[in-house]
Formats: sequence, structure tokens, C-alpha cells
Amino acid sequence: MSKKLVIVESPAKARTLGKILGKGYTLKASLGHVRDLPRSQIGVDIENGFTPKYVVPRAKTKLVNELKRDAKNASVIYLATDPDREGEAIAWHLAEVMKSDQPYQRVVFHEITEDAVKHAFQHPRSLDMQLIDAQQARRILDRLVGYKISPLLWQKVRKGLSAGRVQSVAVKIIADREREIQAFVPVEYWTIEAEFTKKKGKAAFRATLIGLTDGGKLAIHTKDESAKIRDALEKANYSVLDIKTKKATRQPAPPFITSTLQQEAWRKLRFTARQTMAVAQQLYEGLPIGNEGSVGLITYMRTDSTRVAQPAVAEVREFIRKKYGSQFVPPHARAFTRRAKGAQEAHEAIRPTGVQREPSLIKKYLNTNQFRLYDLIWKRMVASQMAAAQFDNTTVEIEANNHTAYLLRTSASVNTFPGFIALYSEGKDEAEEEGKGSLPLLKKGDKLELLGVFPEQRFTQPPSRYTEATLVKTLEQNGIGRPSTYAPTISTIQDREYVTKDNGSFQPTELGFAVNDLLIQYFPDIINIKFTAGMENELDDIASTERRWSSVIQDFYTPFDKDLQKAVKLAEKVKLEDEQTGESCPQCGKPLLVKTGRFGKFIACSGYPDCKHTKSFQVKLGVNCPECGKELVQRRSKKKRTFYGCSGYPDCKFATYLKPLPQPCPQCGGLLTHYRGKQAKCTKCEYKGKIETAG
Repeated sequence: MSKKLVIVESPAKARTLGKILGKGYTLKASLGHVRDLPRSQIGVDIENGFTPKYVVPRAKTKLVNELKRDAKNASVIYLATDPDREGEAIAWHLAEVMKSDQPYQRVVFHEITEDAVKHAFQHPRSLDMQLIDAQQARRILDRLVGYKISPLLWQKVRKGLSAGRVQSVAVKIIADREREIQAFVPVEYWTIEAEFTKKKGKAAFRATLIGLTDGGKLAIHTKDESAKIRDALEKANYSVLDIKTKKATRQPAPPFITSTLQQEAWRKLRFTARQTMAVAQQLYEGLPIGNEGSVGLITYMRTDSTRVAQPAVAEVREFIRKKYGSQFVPPHARAFTRRAKGAQEAHEAIRPTGVQREPSLIKKYLNTNQFRLYDLIWKRMVASQMAAAQFDNTTVEIEANNHTAYLLRTSASVNTFPGFIALYSEGKDEAEEEGKGSLPLLKKGDKLELLGVFPEQRFTQPPSRYTEATLVKTLEQNGIGRPSTYAPTISTIQDREYVTKDNGSFQPTELGFAVNDLLIQYFPDIINIKFTAGMENELDDIASTERRWSSVIQDFYTPFDKDLQKAVKLAEKVKLEDEQTGESCPQCGKPLLVKTGRFGKFIACSGYPDCKHTKSFQVKLGVNCPECGKELVQRRSKKKRTFYGCSGYPDCKFATYLKPLPQPCPQCGGLLTHYRGKQAKCTKCEYKGKIETAG
């Protein structure tokens, strides 16, 4: 008796489905796509409606032959690939290469649970050609951009480079921010805090000088200005001018979508986007959980919808009622919607498949990363259906009476009802954002005793560099890419060495700057945020309307081809000049030039190929080595990680992965390094503290 053949993408997913479906089904894994455009040529017939030429990669030939044999012996073939455009396209490619006479059934489920899987197999459908065409259009469009622009980069910069419709815009975003930082000029300013007590020996608290009581503003830009105000404050009499207490509520965040999961996983767990998606895939496809066997623990992880199925909402609300009490359950279930164009509301948010699987109960079955990400997803979903947290926010205004009446302000926030914060360990992560600390019991007119005045020098700060979280957020906010593309885009721009990550922040390499500048010069309309976002919307239109994919590509290709022809002609006239070092080659005496290679900048003799002298290019930091006194320089390891070492290597082997700072440690005078955020760390003693000046 022939069995029913079920094809999925991965062996892990096959194992979980096999447990649910039982006997009578044969489970096979396609290991991703079984067909693609050829690597050796563009593979798109531009003259004939952009018809793609698909081939089976050599590595997949054996697998495809096995699937063909299995298909001939099957009574029915179920294509159970992922529930998105990519999954739909994989299902279509499978059907195309197997060419079986047996009927094909497409089954779609957003969570790998017994109920969801059995329901999907009871209600199969045919392949959705609109979804398939949307994926095809994206693939062809990216191929046209990559294969048409890349040769220009090879000619003007170096061999092996690539351009991409989305990746190039991501590099532009990072490069634009870096140039803002480079052009930024810090401005000195001073803040002044005063410490008070209501009565000698009682609790002390601090307030910040904000202006004058008549509404006048204060801008303190020099040490002398701050000293004059400090002297005036030290001679003033203080009284409570006003007290205001307002009740405030804080609502929980919606359950995760792909972008917010990647952002929060970076912020709290320091997971990269790629790492987050890899671990989420494991949780979705199923893991062995004790007596339950292999179980899918979360819903599908590539989604831009915050919608949650009503049965899941009801299950979570009942769980909250039993565990925390009815006061923690809001009167009505929360519903979250996303009105962004292209959001696929048929999908659900990322949530646990069963709220009864509390993270602590299944921790022993998961590895560390699986547990940490599952814990994040589980808590976010449960918190989204809990009551709001309530706070009393108190603001106290204090008058300093001297010849000038200065105004100081302090505030505190007291959590009066934890609501969803009760779910989090002591509420620290969530409550601290609302303010912390408490004030002594004060009333209007109270006299205060001054304990001290504390001026502090500060500098205006440049924009922050992008992290994994903020880059994903920016891409999403600008409509660049879709849930399935954030992680691969970020990986690609690092693999291509257009950007590096330093202390968690992205910086463009010299190569990245060179490629970005060239693309902006030749293709200003293509390497453009608004244009790329508009193209994403047009690709969405293919999936949701009857618009033909070939017409979308034609509308793009006509102006693109004109720009390409202009770029080729311009590139023939313009030659990128190598940067002069001002040094002579020690072997032949010819000028040394700064060139860009596979691993970034290096210095080479202009007499090449007759003279092959080269040496490494060193980015000087203006900071001396704590061990030998020579200058520290920026380097890159064999694993492409940035580190900082002594220019006297190999005689001095001092090195650190933390970026050295110009100011010395305030405790021991040792080398201070950038530790995390605005925190500094000493390499000599145990000092950790705030970075005092802008860098």
C-alpha cells in the first residue's frame, strides 16, 4: 500500500510532523530550495518578459532524484513548507521538479501542534500563484540589480564585490550615520545638581537646576559660568515651590513580530538577528520535551502581524487568572493591529504554542539559547494580556532664593500596582524605565537644607551608531525589506566586509564607503530609501492583487537600464585615485599608496608588479600602549573581528577588544577602554564608570 508523501524543508520539522501524523505518511526534507537561478550567468531572459531560467544545483541533484522516486510511489503528495512567500515558492519548485502524476496538496499551518497540523491536512489547498509570483519577482529583481551593478564595482573598486537592492541601502544608512558622527563637533555644557535634606540627619535627595522661576532658561557653556551659579546656589535659601503627583499607567507591549523579536533579543540577550532567527527556527520546528516527544514550542517566526488567535488569547487570560489573580486580567482581551502596508494579517504574532509550557518547566529540555529566547517570547505574550501597571509620578519644584530665583526639579515614580510587571523578575527591566527611587514626605512651602552643589561638565553627543536592534528598527520603519530579509541583509553586509561591528555597533569599512559612494554617484535613484520602500510595496501588490510580476519588473528595469548605460560610460572616463601616503618604498624608492583589498586597506608600492612590497595599514588611535608607551592601532583578527594592539608588535603583544579612550583611569591612571554604552573600564584596575567626555 502506497503511503502519503509529505515534504517539508528541514529534518527537524519532518520529525515533529511525523510524530503528529503517525503511520501512513512518509516524511521527507527538501533542505530548502531545490531550484534557483544559475550562479554562472544572470539566468533572466530580459528580452522575453524577464523569464527566469531555473536550474537544480548540483548539490541537490541526488536529493531531487530521491524525491521523484518517492513521488511516483505515493498516493498523494503534501507540500508542507513554511507559510510565507518563500515557503510557497519552495512548494512550487518541488512540484515543478518532481512532475508527478499524483495530486499535489498544499498544507499550511502557523504552529506545529497536533490541532493545527491535523486541521491543515483536513483542509488542503492548491498552490497560491500570486504568492509565488511575488517571490519570483523579488528574486529576479535582486538578480538584475546584483548581476548588472556588480561588474561595475569590480572595475572601479575590486573583484568579487556585490551590490544588492536592499543590502546597498542598508550600507548607505550606516555610512550616512557615520559621516554625521565624523562631522559632529562636540559642544561643552554644564549641568548642576544640588543635594538636599528636609531635616538634618534625614534622607537626602538630589534635584537638577532647570532654569529660573520666572520661566527663564539657563545655558551654561563654561566652567566659569557654572562656578558663578554654584556660588549663588551655595548662598541661597531653599523651599518647596510646587508638588504635583499624577497617576500614570503603562500598557504592555504587543506580542512579538519578526523585527521586534530581533530588536529585543539583541537588547536583552545580545543575540544577532541571524542567531535569533536560527534559534527561533528550532523552537518552531520542534524539540523533544519529555513525555510529549518532539513539540513545536512557538508559532511561525517570520511575520509582521501582531494578531493572535482567539483561542490562544482565551488560554493566556485564564492562565493569568489562575496564577496571578483576577485583578491582573483586564476586563477585555487586548487586540493588537498593524496598519502598515504589506502586513500579512493572515499570520499570527510570534507566541508560545501552549502557555502551560512555562519556561521554568521545560528549561531542562532546552539549551541555554533556546531557553533564553523562549523565555523572552513566552513572557512577552503573557504580559500582552495582563493588566496595565500603575504608577504615582511625583514632580517636586524647588526655589533657590538669592538675588536671582533659580528653579530646580526632581521627580520620582512609585509603582502602586505591578500589573504585567509582576511577570518579570522583580520587575526590574520594565519598572526602571518609568523612574525609580522615592522622595521624603514633602509639602509646598517646606524649607530645605542644602548639603552640596555639584556642577558637571558634559558635551553634546553625536548620533549613536546603529546596532542590530536599531538597524532592524530603521529598516522596518522605512519599509526596507520584509521579515524574512532583515537577518540575511545584516549578515551579507558584514560578510562582504562593507561594515564591521565594534562593541555591538556597526561602522562602515573603507571598502563600504567606497562602494556606497560609487553607487550613490551612479545610481542615486536605486540606492534610495524611498525608492526601495516603494518597490517593496509594489512587490506586495503582486501577492495581494492581480498585478502581473513582469510589469512590475519592467517598470523598474526601464529607468534602471538607462542609469546603467550612463554609469558604464562615466566609469570609463573616471578613475578612482589611490590615496598617497607621503612615504617611499624601502625597496625601490617609488611612492607608497593606500589600496583597498579583500581585508580592507593596505599599503603597497606604486611600482607593482615590478615591486611587490606591501605592509599593513594601521588606523592610529592617538592613545599610548600601557605596557611600552608606543601608539595603539586598530587591527583586524583572522576571524574579521576588530581589536586594538600595540604598534610595536611583535616586541610588545598588548591587545584588547575594547576600544581605548584618550582619558586615563581616574583611579589608577591606567588605560581606560570603552566598555558598554557610555561606560568605561580600566585595563589595569577594577574601575568601571561613566565616560566623562564625548569621543
